[in-house]
Amino acid sequence: MKIELLISWRYLVTKRKEKFISLISVLSVLGIAIGVMALILVIAVMNGFDSELRDKIVGNFAHIAVLGYGGIDGASYDSLTDKIKKNPHVKAVTPYLQGQVLVKQDNVLFAADLKGIDPEQEVSVTKIKDYVREGKVSELGDNGVIVGKELALQFGLGVGSDLLIHSPAGKPRTLRITGIFDSGIYDYDFRFLFVNLKTAQQILGMENRITAIAVKLDNLYSADKAKNQLANSLGAGYMVKSWMEMNENFFAALKLEKLTMFIILTLIILVAAFNIASTLIVMVVEKTKDIGILKALGVSRSGIRRIFTYEGLTIGILGTAIGSLSGIFLCALLKKYQFIKLPPVYSIEKLPVQIVFWPDIFVIIISALAITLIATIYPASKAAGLKPVEALRYE
Repeated sequence: MKIELLISWRYLVTKRKEKFISLISVLSVLGIAIGVMALILVIAVMNGFDSELRDKIVGNFAHIAVLGYGGIDGASYDSLTDKIKKNPHVKAVTPYLQGQVLVKQDNVLFAADLKGIDPEQEVSVTKIKDYVREGKVSELGDNGVIVGKELALQFGLGVGSDLLIHSPAGKPRTLRITGIFDSGIYDYDFRFLFVNLKTAQQILGMENRITAIAVKLDNLYSADKAKNQLANSLGAGYMVKSWMEMNENFFAALKLEKLTMFIILTLIILVAAFNIASTLIVMVVEKTKDIGILKALGVSRSGIRRIFTYEGLTIGILGTAIGSLSGIFLCALLKKYQFIKLPPVYSIEKLPVQIVFWPDIFVIIISALAITLIATIYPASKAAGLKPVEALRYE
């Protein structure tokens, strides 16, 4: 063990007259531990929410959507799907037609998104089958409609109820509710209406046309790669969008929120770092005689600097280790036993937790150690700058 490391450890653990310094050291360790633990917990919970919401969003939409400028003609659908299916990442495809309509219920008019689907193919691309709580997707006939849970609750609708909608041309049509779905996202559960593709074409006045082709991939995270491949193979007449691009604003907001929480909770570690700096400054004053003796014995300025740097880093490493282990342990408990229940207003019943070691926990640990190292610079420099004669003058 290097002499500097040995001296710094003895300064830290041996009993001193100045009990106040020991107290500050303990508080510094606890402060860093609490900050690191809080960061790991919060980031893990945010990762859990991110994962849950991503699954729900991707469940409502396809991994990739191939859109035509002005729609896709039904005559070119077969040839287009053949090209898409040649991609090795593609597992299934389905057509859909989407447009806005007006819904009139209880003398209230509001806009809704009407989505025409092929019931047989849709279940192989999206999770609509899993989301339908009442009725069946296969029962979606020419005059049927599947509505969201929030819309049904708002107007007291159920399977068998009638829903009056107006097309963009103002032509009314009454549809019979054959199912109610619950995706877990309020916006989708209130404004989306699912009808048969043929029915949607009649309502929207787009006979034998579709909006896009929904594509399911073998891997959710290969969307960018598959998107570029499809864009090259299909040519300039079509626009290809991944699930991330279709929900870009939503995921950008989640990423910004995660970054904000990281910055705010890092302030706890910064407060603990000030404690480390104050501990080392007081210790430099207390150990002035020792520093003078060490310099008189030939210890260099860099050696003195390392002694106090190691001492500060030891406090930081202890705090970071305790905080990291505590945070990971608490996350594991939350994930296994799920003892924190969420209010019914949320679509997720229990607090979701997802531990991501790389890069999240790694970045937290490195950040804590970097802040600790910065906190040691001034006290260590002051100690290294003491001259032996001045340090021993009044001894």
